[in-house]
Amino acid sequence: MNNKRFLLAVLLIGLFSGAVFLLRNLPGESTSAPGPIDKNRRVPVEVVAIEHGPIALHRTFSGTLEARAEFVVAPKVAGRVERLTVNIADPVTRGQVVGELDSEEYVQAVAQARADLAVSKANLAEAKNALEITRRELDRIETLRQRGVASESQLDAVKANELAKQAELEVAEAQAVRAEASVKTAEIRLGYTRITAGWSGGEEQRVVAERFPMTGVVFVTERDYARLQPGQSVTLTTDAFPGEEFLGHIERIAPVFKQSTRQARVELSIDNPGQRLKPGMFVRATVVLARAENATIIPEQALTKRNDRTGLFLVSPDGQTVTWHEVSVAIRDGDRVQIDQDDLSGRVVILGQQLLENGSAISIASQPSTQDKTDSSPEQK
Repeated sequence: MNNKRFLLAVLLIGLFSGAVFLLRNLPGESTSAPGPIDKNRRVPVEVVAIEHGPIALHRTFSGTLEARAEFVVAPKVAGRVERLTVNIADPVTRGQVVGELDSEEYVQAVAQARADLAVSKANLAEAKNALEITRRELDRIETLRQRGVASESQLDAVKANELAKQAELEVAEAQAVRAEASVKTAEIRLGYTRITAGWSGGEEQRVVAERFPMTGVVFVTERDYARLQPGQSVTLTTDAFPGEEFLGHIERIAPVFKQSTRQARVELSIDNPGQRLKPGMFVRATVVLARAENATIIPEQALTKRNDRTGLFLVSPDGQTVTWHEVSVAIRDGDRVQIDQDDLSGRVVILGQQLLENGSAISIASQPSTQDKTDSSPEQK
């Protein structure tokens, strides 16, 4: 039993020692300070040349298309629909009749209102005539009163009658005005049986269930919000028209973020040639957030870390050694990045950095040319 325990302990110690040895010798990215360099060892690496030129920060947002303005065309009165003159996607001009209701009831209402108006006008004429007769009678009694023929009571009676006729005239005039208003109301309600498309401002022509130019709506996070501003150009793509781009610009940016998503609404004005873009379509909007015309550009693959600092290994002019340079990244465009050291030029290491330190000797891996690859054949191999 003691022998078995001894052998098990020896086996465990051996496994632990082997694991430690493997971990210490695994290749990896060094994060410690540069140590002693083996001058006789050359590290195989791959390199590329540093670029100098323009670079832009593109950001693509997903969103949907919305009609910039929309309104519902509906009758203002109840009734049975007799006819609709337009359908989905038909063009509509301002004030165009798009449907009609059964108008018989409203036609009769207009006729009755006009008849009531006629009665009111007749009553008004009668009241005017009665007042005129009463005033003549008043003039005659006043003349007789001056001659001493008529009494004071007769004069008072005629004056009271004149006041009554005056009141009747005013009532008749009010009734006539009300009757005219009733006719206009009936005619307006009759007009409502013809459904028209009316709107204020904008184009003289619109499309049923569609309007152009379109409005694109995307939502952005705080990271990109500060870089956006009205007027910035936008390029849009949609799955409905693969390979095509539609141009637009940022029109409005919401001043608040939604608490549920921590995103802000951004509205885009989009050109819609041929009215091919439709509300509800899914779009991808690409905006250039930053641009540099003469930037120092390297592949993102060239970036590495030493002591928690970001940098790169620059190849010496003779291609024999490398030097470590700490850099800061400005613009990222896909797998290309702009660094803030404009004085750097030459070549940088993109593969094999984990084995390098400042001053390490390197061996640049040679890559077969295109001609060599073409000449190689299975028979030659």
